[in-house]
Amino acid sequence: MIIVLKKGAREKEIQEITERLSEKGFKVHLSQGVEKTIIGAVGDRSRLKELDLEALSWVEKVVPILAPYKLVSREFHPTDTVIKIGQHEIGGSQVHVMAGPCSVESRSQILETAHAVKAAGATFLRGGAFKPRTSPYAFQGLGEEGLKLLAEAREETGLAVVTEVVDVRDVELVASYTDILQIGARNMQNFNLLKEVAKTDKPIMLKRGPSATLEEWMLAAEYILDGGNTQVMFCERGIRTFENYTRNTLDLSMVPALHSLSHLPVIVDPSHGTGRWELVAPMAKAALAAGADGLIIEVHPQPEKALSDGKQSLTLPNFQKMMTELSQIANVLGRPLKGGEQ
Repeated sequence: MIIVLKKGAREKEIQEITERLSEKGFKVHLSQGVEKTIIGAVGDRSRLKELDLEALSWVEKVVPILAPYKLVSREFHPTDTVIKIGQHEIGGSQVHVMAGPCSVESRSQILETAHAVKAAGATFLRGGAFKPRTSPYAFQGLGEEGLKLLAEAREETGLAVVTEVVDVRDVELVASYTDILQIGARNMQNFNLLKEVAKTDKPIMLKRGPSATLEEWMLAAEYILDGGNTQVMFCERGIRTFENYTRNTLDLSMVPALHSLSHLPVIVDPSHGTGRWELVAPMAKAALAAGADGLIIEVHPQPEKALSDGKQSLTLPNFQKMMTELSQIANVLGRPLKGGEQ
């Protein structure tokens, strides 16, 4: 539930309510705006009656949150969450582009890609070190060696790193190398993994499961916030439908839907969302128009030789061309690409 305080509520009055709620076992989250202060409380609603908070002169109202998700709800946290990563802010006025290969394959491949996407305006380098694949015979990634190569690329280019963690046993290891921990679509409801990444101080990118509803997706994010990590961003990467021309169906309606219901940033992945390189740029443009806070794009120096996802990867020249077009659209929308200022 949320407790809305009257304008001008003093610090000691806010503290009194916070202490009362904590004593009754509620988790308390404070949101102080210009006009009003809102206190979010998660716990046993039946115990709220004992507190009789509406009897306090500085309490305007107590409102129950009926949705099963609480912490990710905009009711609970009315203002947008902005995630700070070094000099970057995700969820703010600028749009970020995260780009790189599906898998880290070699030192030369990741360094060439990193320098190229940085020059084109990307601010984050994506790349998989641990690759869960549908087939057990497909390339599974370089593991820690891949993480070391990503860290080297970050050192050379200044790009922050996004990479996936797939196992609870690897969370600490991956977190020591990366700037954003990605939870892949297959692991969206791996609740033990969600609880484990919640213990880190790293921002989390939570991809939508192939068949997940909006509510299921938001509840997965709830696990992470409930575990103490509020630096969460959603990533729409397409869902499974009857259509088989594209790899998935990229559901861009989720961008405004999430912004309406939640305060967390929203990233869009048009590479997995379509599975076809020629569709990536058009859907990236559409994602910006829908209000995405960022894009994550697969890029490879030689997609025809890629060990994974070559069909949906842009070449370096195609990525440069797309970034030029995206920059023009972003400027019109009033949300310039972060890398465009370099």
